[in-house]
Amino acid sequence: MSAQSADAASAQVAPRHALAGLAILVGLLSRIASLAWWPAIEALTGPALWLGTALLWPDLPRRNRRQAGLLAGIGIGLLLIARFGYGAGVDWSSMLDGNTQVVAMLVGVSFIGLIGNRRGHSPPAGPPVTGRRGLAGTWLGVHLLGTILNLSTVFMVGDRLARRAPLTTPQLLALNRGLSSAALWSPFFASMGIVITLAPAMDYATVLAHGLPLALCAGLVTLIELPRRFDLSDTAGFSMAPRSLLLPVVMAALVMGFHFGLTPALSIVAIITFLMPGTALATNLIHGPRWTLGRLHRHTLTRLPAMRGEISLFLCAGLLTLGLSTLADAATEGGWTLFESFGAGEATLSFLAILASAVAGLHPIIGVSVLASVLELADGQQTLFAFTALAAWAVGTSVGPLSGINLSLQGRYGVSGTRMMRENLRYALIMAALVVTGILVMA
Repeated sequence: MSAQSADAASAQVAPRHALAGLAILVGLLSRIASLAWWPAIEALTGPALWLGTALLWPDLPRRNRRQAGLLAGIGIGLLLIARFGYGAGVDWSSMLDGNTQVVAMLVGVSFIGLIGNRRGHSPPAGPPVTGRRGLAGTWLGVHLLGTILNLSTVFMVGDRLARRAPLTTPQLLALNRGLSSAALWSPFFASMGIVITLAPAMDYATVLAHGLPLALCAGLVTLIELPRRFDLSDTAGFSMAPRSLLLPVVMAALVMGFHFGLTPALSIVAIITFLMPGTALATNLIHGPRWTLGRLHRHTLTRLPAMRGEISLFLCAGLLTLGLSTLADAATEGGWTLFESFGAGEATLSFLAILASAVAGLHPIIGVSVLASVLELADGQQTLFAFTALAAWAVGTSVGPLSGINLSLQGRYGVSGTRMMRENLRYALIMAALVVTGILVMA
C-alpha cells in the first residue's frame, strides 16, 4: 500500500477511534519507557489503556460489553466490601493497574503484523497440512514456542492459520491446549514465576520430571480426542516447515538473547513488550523513515482500536482479580491455616477446588494465591504445592472462560469463553485424573 493510500485510509477513521488508538499507543510506550529508563512513567500505562477502552466501549459487541462490565462491577464491589466490611486498606490509585503489563504485551505483539509482506498477509502458498498431522503441528508448535514466547505464540500461529479461513473449533482447541499445557513445566511462564515466589524452596527438577510427561499426555489426549469428535480432513494445521517456523524461532532466539544476556533482570513478558514492536519497526526501516512512520500511523489508527475486545476483557478481569485478592487477604487475616500438613489428600482437594473455581470463572492465579495465603508449608512440602499449583493453572486456564488464553481467543477470533469451556470439559476431566495420579506419585 502506498503512503498516499494509507493516508486516505487513515483519514476515514473516526476521531474517537483515532484518539483511542493514540491512547493505547501511549500506554504501550509508557510501559516500554518504564522498563528502559523511567520507572515512574508506568503510572501512565493503566489510565491510558483504560481511556482507550472507554472511548471504544460503544463499539464493543453487546456480549463483550456485558461481560466486561460485569467483571469490572464485581471487582469494584469486592473492593468496597474489603474496605468498608473488613477495614482493609485499598490503594485506589492502583485500581487501574490490573493486567496492564499483559495488555501492554498484547499491544506490542500486535506489531508482528507489520513484519513481512508490505501489501498485507496473503494466504500461504501450497496445500495445507490437515488431519491428525496438522493438529499435531498446531499443538506442538504452540507448545514448544509458547514455552518461551508465551501468549504471543498463539497469535503468531493463530493468525497464520486464519489467513486461509476463519479458525475452526479444533484449531482453537489446539491453540488453547498447546499453550496452557506448557504451564506444567516451562520456567518462563507467569505461572512458574508466581509459584517460585510462593514456594521458594521448591525443587524445579522434580517439578519438571512430573510436569513434562504430563504435558506430553495433554498432547496425546488432544490427538486422540479431537479426531474422534471432529472431521479434520479439511482442517488446516500449523506446518513445522522451516519457512513457517522462521519468524517464531527468530523471535524466540531474540527473547532468549535478551533474557540471558542483555536484560537478565526483565521478565519474558517485559522483553516481549518492547522487542516485538522494536523488531517490527526495524524491519520496516529498510524502506525508509517515511514508510515506517506511515505504517505506524495506520497501525495506531486502525489495528490498535480493533483490539478493543482483548483489551477491555483483560483490563476488567484485572479489576476483578484485584477485588478478589484484596477481599481474600482481608477475610483470611489472622493466621488461620487451612491444613495442618500438606500431603497427597490435601494437594488433591486443593487442585480440585482451584479447578472448580476456574470453571466458575475465576483465574487460577486467584485460587493459587488464596491457597498459599492459608497454608504454612515446610520446605519439604513446597515442591508438592508447586506441582499442584502449576497443574491447576495448566488445566484451569484451558477450561476457565476468563483465563488469559480464552480471553485472548475471544477478543482476537470471536469465540466465546463459555464455548471454549464446554468444548474442554472432557479434556479437563481426563487431565484432572492424570494430575491426581501425578500428585499421588509425587507424594
